[in-house]
Amino acid sequence: MSEHIRVLLSEEEVDARIQQIGDQISKDYEGGQVHLVCVLKGGSFFMCELAKRITVPVSLDFMSVSSYGKDTKSSGVVKIVKDLDESIKGKDVLVVEDIVDSGRTLSYLLEMLRDRGPKSLRLCTLLDKPDRRVVDVHVDYTGFAIPDEFVVGYGLDYDQKYRNLPFIGVVEFE
Repeated sequence: MSEHIRVLLSEEEVDARIQQIGDQISKDYEGGQVHLVCVLKGGSFFMCELAKRITVPVSLDFMSVSSYGKDTKSSGVVKIVKDLDESIKGKDVLVVEDIVDSGRTLSYLLEMLRDRGPKSLRLCTLLDKPDRRVVDVHVDYTGFAIPDEFVVGYGLDYDQKYRNLPFIGVVEFE
């Protein structure tokens, strides 16, 4: 089976929206600093672009969690592959994710992080699929709400392919 990628959001649309989110985060954290926690691997592309647009001091850390494997749907089983390198206790933490789908992974992750005592904990996602939500997750900053289609690009992959696309595309199988 081969696949074709249809453009859903152009590089220009994504870039402009990330600037808007960066401006809002800068305003919301004005006078302070923000500790970005990137959910690897997909979130790394978005977080790097977002961090460049935030004007308050930023620190970074990374986590890797998995619930997809090689499938196009979440398995619902969350596995911590890489944990944070430093404590988030007393910090203003912003979790940066590429996409919120079912909400299972993020719900688990946010609860785990809350237990670590951050000053505040917010969630920022480039993409949100509200139609797929099975667990309620509050998203503080959303790039785009998208339909229930399997998307790639800008860090999102299908079987480790297409992460490097500079736009958001829909995988169409032929």
